[in-house]
Amino acid sequence: MSVRLAVEPTSGTLLQVAPHDGDARVWDDFIAAAEGSTFCHCAAWRDVLRDTLGAESYDLVARDAGGAIRGVLPLARVRSLLFGDYLVSLPFLNAGGPVGDATARDRLIQHAAALARRLGVDLLELRSREAPASGMRVVPRKLTVLLALPSSAAELWERFPAKLRSQIRRPRKEGLEARFGLEERHAFYDVFARHMRDLGTPVLPREFFERVAQRLGDLVLFGAVYRGAEPVAAGCGFLWRGEVEITWAAALRAHQRVAPNMQLYWAFLEQAIARGARMFDFGRCTPGGGTHHFKRQWGGVDVPLPWAQWSPHGIRATPSPERPVYRVAVALWKRLPMFVTNRLGPRLAKRLP
Repeated sequence: MSVRLAVEPTSGTLLQVAPHDGDARVWDDFIAAAEGSTFCHCAAWRDVLRDTLGAESYDLVARDAGGAIRGVLPLARVRSLLFGDYLVSLPFLNAGGPVGDATARDRLIQHAAALARRLGVDLLELRSREAPASGMRVVPRKLTVLLALPSSAAELWERFPAKLRSQIRRPRKEGLEARFGLEERHAFYDVFARHMRDLGTPVLPREFFERVAQRLGDLVLFGAVYRGAEPVAAGCGFLWRGEVEITWAAALRAHQRVAPNMQLYWAFLEQAIARGARMFDFGRCTPGGGTHHFKRQWGGVDVPLPWAQWSPHGIRATPSPERPVYRVAVALWKRLPMFVTNRLGPRLAKRLP
């Protein structure tokens, strides 16, 4: 793939790619109107990732000769001696690739590839929702499930088959209750941390979600399902342009019999409709896995995530507990007590993109 770093002529004008100058207002004004933007493109993520995970920001902006923004690309570098060196748009999220007009997106991708070469990273990964026009390798190792929403929860309920409605009623009959609000971030983290330990995966720091609540409070949805006073399932999602994505979700295995995850997802669907959303994104998953099958049962459609990559070493994925090399570590992690994983997990998660 050829890489050009200089100013490029485009349709009689000039287009220049440069590092973001830090003006969050101008950046957010652009993405608020840009086609294909997501909540992952908000300028606030720069501070969240830097302040809580120590990620290095390499956000890029494409401007024309008059200084107007034509495209943006958020980039964060996450590196460690243990896991490797990655330049990602954006780590821990499902989107964040280049947005803007076609020419700007192409220039941003070229500049990002050149930057990755200069930095000597192991992998550049652009988590776009559409395959780039450039020659970057596309690896569809993840997908999401999208469900079009009607104007009322009652109408959605009637769409569901009888078996699904019965599964949703079950936790209700057991007295489980869903609650939403920024204050539910504490219950969310307690459930999420235990769930991640049970999966054998280091958990993100609590401070990460505290910062998300502070900087993206107008967009974020924290919800938890309680069995009495105990939170037994919880999720964190975002509302953007009539679409809700549930980005993180977890349920405690000890309460699996009463299916709190069914209550959780139905409650998020109700919240999405109440807030005017017309599309629900169930979040990324691995094709054919158990999580994928769970999400498909709600009646949505599979949508591949065509993440674009460049690697000098042929690396095709960021570190994941699904990789064979980590299987022993995952098995050991599952056996550790919570006070250990809650202390060590966030330190390791900061180095995992």
